[in-house]
Amino acid sequence: MELKTLNEIEIISAPHSKISEVDFENLTFGNVFTDHMLVCDYVDGAWQKPVIEPYAPFMIDPSAKVFHYGQAIFEGMKAYKDEQDDVWLFRPDENYHRFNKSATRMAMPEVPEDVFLGGLHRLLEIEKEWVKKGKGNTLYIRPFMIATGHGVIAAPSQEYRFMIILSPARAYYSGEVRVLIAEHFSRAANGGIGAAKAAGNYSAQFYPTKLANEQGFQQIIWTDDATHTKLEEAGTMNVFFRINDTVFTAPTSERILDGVTRKSVIELAQRENIKVEVRSVLVDELVAAAKDGSLKEIFGAGTAAVINPIVGFSYLGEYYELPKLENSIALEIKEKLTNIQYKLAEDTFGWTVKI
Repeated sequence: MELKTLNEIEIISAPHSKISEVDFENLTFGNVFTDHMLVCDYVDGAWQKPVIEPYAPFMIDPSAKVFHYGQAIFEGMKAYKDEQDDVWLFRPDENYHRFNKSATRMAMPEVPEDVFLGGLHRLLEIEKEWVKKGKGNTLYIRPFMIATGHGVIAAPSQEYRFMIILSPARAYYSGEVRVLIAEHFSRAANGGIGAAKAAGNYSAQFYPTKLANEQGFQQIIWTDDATHTKLEEAGTMNVFFRINDTVFTAPTSERILDGVTRKSVIELAQRENIKVEVRSVLVDELVAAAKDGSLKEIFGAGTAAVINPIVGFSYLGEYYELPKLENSIALEIKEKLTNIQYKLAEDTFGWTVKI
């Protein structure tokens, strides 16, 4: 796809850049932000003229519906710089379409393509120096929308604010990850908002994850809300299981997010002649595979970490450690995927978009 620069946009430049104050070798993920942000308001049934302005706090009415009824959605994307100093996005159309699906589910207005993608293009042109070269260096992109209409009546807002903020990031590494399989708590339910990137989905995970952390586990593998027998997601990521030489992952549904990295992993694995099956994986099936040695790998897939191997899991008080592998499919796919993102390998899929 081709990104078009948004012409109808106001640009207010920051008086000075803080880029020289940033230690790019020691970044905490999502904690440092660039000089500018994009802001576009929805008022009187129409999107207003977007503005790129200096990154700063802004005032909002205490009765804004985002605070009281949780109308808030977001996306996670990244920009990459190749060795020729060109900046690239990875499948931005997928994030754009998913953002608007989330908006529809949360009774929020869809954001026009020229505002979301065109505005992002213009913002990245301005902040190009914040994207550093070298594999592992990225610029994390956070588009989001909140309900800004005032009043505490339980009804959808009539006003909204769409924004894009940017945060330089290093390779995401969280050490060895051990997970607890959920027996009671659920991430999402049929008919709910699990397939939307709604802010409330993530805050609802914090408490059960805290309980898992207290037991020595870093994340939870969520199970279906009705029976807790089907494995669905790992933490905030889609999850894959390798049993013998077949990779399994759950199908997307009302409960499971349609991850961009997830679908990229599936397509890439198929290109590499790695057998992939998209179907529900049962907890009992996983435990049996762990016991008989056929379970080789578990890994999460998402924008932040790309692929995050899981070294073991616990279920009903019993812990299962996975084997140490030299021929990890997870790491093979991660290498091939990141090589495409950094333009170190040919993009045979047409996934990358130049800024």
